[in-house]
Amino acid sequence: MAQKIISGKGSCAEIGRIIESIGVKKALLVCDSSFQFLSIKDTVEQLPCDLIKFDGFMSNPLYEDVCKGVELFKTSRCEAIVAVGGGSAIDVAKCIKLFSGMSDDKNYLEQEYKDTKIPLIAIPTTAGTGSESTRHAVIYFGGQKQSISHESIIPDYAILDSSVLKTLPLYQKKCTMMDALCQGIESWWSVNSTDESIEYSKQAVSLIAENLDSYIFENDETAAEKIMLAANYSGRAINITQTTAPHAMSYKLTSMYHLPHGHAVAICLPGVWRYMLNHPENCADGRGIEHLDKVFDDIAKCMKTESPKQAIDKFEELLNRLEIGCPCSENRAKDLEILTDSVNETRLKNSPVMIPKDGIKEIYDRII
Repeated sequence: MAQKIISGKGSCAEIGRIIESIGVKKALLVCDSSFQFLSIKDTVEQLPCDLIKFDGFMSNPLYEDVCKGVELFKTSRCEAIVAVGGGSAIDVAKCIKLFSGMSDDKNYLEQEYKDTKIPLIAIPTTAGTGSESTRHAVIYFGGQKQSISHESIIPDYAILDSSVLKTLPLYQKKCTMMDALCQGIESWWSVNSTDESIEYSKQAVSLIAENLDSYIFENDETAAEKIMLAANYSGRAINITQTTAPHAMSYKLTSMYHLPHGHAVAICLPGVWRYMLNHPENCADGRGIEHLDKVFDDIAKCMKTESPKQAIDKFEELLNRLEIGCPCSENRAKDLEILTDSVNETRLKNSPVMIPKDGIKEIYDRII
């Protein structure tokens, strides 16, 4: 069935009705450590079904963590999954749903992905990845990032209750919001963009541009509702197009300098955009450079600027205002080589301008 999205402050109250409508008697609650502090905690715990709690995973969840969740789901004979938390909690829940239909005597990552038909309800507690509306999940196996993708893991219900953002730490609000903004921009210029994905991107970027000051600096409830919706739009856009160079370049920055994902992506985006503007001869979008120029102009207008160059400047000014800075390296030359060699070429192929290895190094050179 098509995903049902329920949004607005207090919308979490709808979850009881959803549980009753699908006839669930026992559900696995996948949540992170923030759950006990959430305003929606009592609402979730008072659902009209038995809840089996699973929170045994890290912020960068391991395959082994997911396996424990699968075992608990099976042994407890749960019928549905309720995910409450940030992107990691929702990703774990997605993988538990997918892996629970597989044989447990073989690595789940090596088996065929099939729809288990297990109902999945996602309640995001940050406004960032939009994971509650995507077919993607990320876990780690043997120290390596594993990207899981299957249409069946898009949650059946996404509940966007902005009240959960009220007590979110300020730095986390900044980083997650910037991740949503970057996803909106990247999806817009992706070679895989469609009319549908561009409309989602436009909604995401516009809502963030109009509400970020009130959301970050005033903790305004109406702005929070708009930013949460923007993050969801950015997730829906990325679900169609996938991410591009800024995301591809962010992952090693996160692991090397212990930066949150949104922080790492945000410091990559302006350098990538500037490089693409300066190298139109490397256009890799089959729709041509005129199409790409229009895309860049449209993004700039959405950011309330008159040109892509002004948009890049405004983005960098925003990073300064949010105090999202670049990392300092103790061994710059060595780090540059490691970073340059780390970039996933598959993600780069989604970018509308080809960025060769020396271009990647040039961009990193301005970051660290």
